[in-house]
Amino acid sequence: MIQEANQSGRLAPERGQLLNFLRRSVYPTSMNRHQAAHGRPDIAAATRGGDVSIGMDDEPDPATASLELALFWRGIYSEILAMEEAVLERIRQLMATQSHQARREVELTNVPVVVAQADRFRVRLGFWEACVRAHERASPGSAAAVAAVVATPSAD
Repeated sequence: MIQEANQSGRLAPERGQLLNFLRRSVYPTSMNRHQAAHGRPDIAAATRGGDVSIGMDDEPDPATASLELALFWRGIYSEILAMEEAVLERIRQLMATQSHQARREVELTNVPVVVAQADRFRVRLGFWEACVRAHERASPGSAAAVAAVVATPSAD
């Protein structure tokens, strides 16, 4: 028998379970990658974190950026990469004290995400380091030489 409400006015546990069961599914049909990312910051971040062709907001194209911008973005990516490597090291330290089951779950879920993000920042840092080197080697006003050295994949 399902109780309507207890004396305090709250729904009885049985009623809460029934309401949970009747709730519409969040994902009633299968989704493509774009649909999954819409409204799901975790999925959008994971997708962005693993795609080296996606730069940061307001990040210019390394092939056409000035030396000043190249130095700026090299610093930004160096800073973020150092943080990601520190996060990964801390995760590994914490994993050392976990049970086998907990450690395995972290290895399957958390570690790959942080590694993918660090790899993305490492590759993007490489683009900016190549840009700086190209500017340092190029003759003044030789933007074509910089663009030839710095090749970045384009975002879809």
